[in-house]
Amino acid sequence: MTEEIRIPIPKGLPESLKMSREEFEREARLLLACKLFEMGKVSAGLAAQIAGVDKVSFLHLLSRYGVPAINLRDEEVDREIEASREL
Repeated sequence: MTEEIRIPIPKGLPESLKMSREEFEREARLLLACKLFEMGKVSAGLAAQIAGVDKVSFLHLLSRYGVPAINLRDEEVDREIEASREL
């Protein structure tokens, strides 16, 4: 099940970016998905759904926007470092 939202944009914005309306909408969905994923608000799977692509494709597309595919919080990094020291 999906819902739709409407976001007003300046008239002619897609054309000024040399994009079709469909390309602009696709890019906007991808940007939203990337940002929500980067902020830790959604999982990679849900972000991929928002973007309208499969999970593997989404993870590859993240680099296009400088978003790491693995986003560990400080506590998680500390735990990983501690665990590696115990090996």
